[in-house]
Amino acid sequence: MLFPDYEDESHFRRLWSSVRIERNIEYTLFTFGDSDLPYYLVCAPDKQGGMVKVRKGEVKIARPLILTPDNMHPEFRDFFEEQDGDEGIIDFMLARRASLFSNLKLTNRSGPEKLVSDSVEEVVAKLNRQLDSEDEDRVAILSAPARLAGVAVMKFATERIMASTPGNVQELREKGLLPWSR
Repeated sequence: MLFPDYEDESHFRRLWSSVRIERNIEYTLFTFGDSDLPYYLVCAPDKQGGMVKVRKGEVKIARPLILTPDNMHPEFRDFFEEQDGDEGIIDFMLARRASLFSNLKLTNRSGPEKLVSDSVEEVVAKLNRQLDSEDEDRVAILSAPARLAGVAVMKFATERIMASTPGNVQELREKGLLPWSR
């Protein structure tokens, strides 16, 4: 068994659908160079009556300028806490979408958590109002159960990569780095 914990696709789908991108960004990733994806992560409490945690973070997606055998495979850093045990989700995704991530380096950096409320919806609404008042359209808001924080960040990064791919491929073709399809 290649991925014993994630062999059942329905388990993966339940994890994936239990995290939400509450406020997305419309910008695509750069075709050449690094892209930054800032976010707020709102985590529901693990226990009844617990407090909602908010953490600000950023995913940096780097593309190598020159492809070598050493950088042909994707690299993920700091998406999961060591105790989470959900690192296998990366392997599961790569086995099914390897070409999407080939040669990318994804690094997640996040600040300290703040206990803010007992309602995820209240926190999301407050963050939306704050970002709207600042005319900020480059910061996403994610929500997830606390144990799936890394999955939420990975879903956000994955969806931005998928949304950016057609434009990135077009730009590579326009620069003569990919053949035109017939």
